[in-house]
Amino acid sequence: MEPSVFLAVIAAAAMHAGWNALLKIRLDPFIAVVLITGACSVIALPVALWMGPPPAYVWPWIAGSIAVHLVYYLTLTGAYRRADMSFVYPVARGGSPLITTLFSLVLLGEPIDAQGIAGVAVLAAGVLVIAWPRKGHLDIRALVLAGSCALSIAVYSIIDGMGARTTGSPHLYSAWLFLMEGPCVLAVALLRHRPAALRPVLGFLGPGALGGAMSLSAYWITIWAMTKAPIGLVSAVRESSVLFAAVIAVFLLKEPPRPSRLAGAALIVAGLVLIKLH
Repeated sequence: MEPSVFLAVIAAAAMHAGWNALLKIRLDPFIAVVLITGACSVIALPVALWMGPPPAYVWPWIAGSIAVHLVYYLTLTGAYRRADMSFVYPVARGGSPLITTLFSLVLLGEPIDAQGIAGVAVLAAGVLVIAWPRKGHLDIRALVLAGSCALSIAVYSIIDGMGARTTGSPHLYSAWLFLMEGPCVLAVALLRHRPAALRPVLGFLGPGALGGAMSLSAYWITIWAMTKAPIGLVSAVRESSVLFAAVIAVFLLKEPPRPSRLAGAALIVAGLVLIKLH
């Protein structure tokens, strides 16, 4: 992985943790997702119109990605209703690089040697150490939702990596993905809630715009990176976002710190070093 790609994905990881923290604002988590994805669509609109529509063969990739992203949003927000960010986020993000790497090896035949696989495994172990619950404090349903979220992350990562490569332009693919995703999320929200349930978003337009900008930037960079490096390695580096999420959870969301986070952080750094030196 080239240094510029590595650093770009680290920046994307920081922004990803930031927009996830905004899901803990005083809104139902899925309504917050409606606000953030709506902001993404508004930001992507001028770029999509300027670049023009993608070829017909790209639309199945975009449609498949949006469908899996809806599963991701539903499982993620469901887990956030039951548990703290400091538990949900690392489990959801920690499981995905292992699954994504397995998919990229078996389905795509991408070359990742033993050191790259070791880096992914060490990073994922660090993420799970950070999330490991104290005795008697494990919410099984939250764990299942976070685990399902991890699977959805792996699936949409493969879809978007291959979709962007097939398109030949990660920027065209990303612009139309973000443009179409917002209305789809809104439609699901209207099926699950009355329209009146969406009114509170008007009081959070500022945080929503910020979250949308971070979400769009973070994943746009990731899609671009997956056209420059193996999808499994990009996915693994992106999950360094748990370091930023841990800081946000303790200092901004006032969730209690735990010594295990230090051990987990050390493992994550070790995993990143292995991947960077790969």
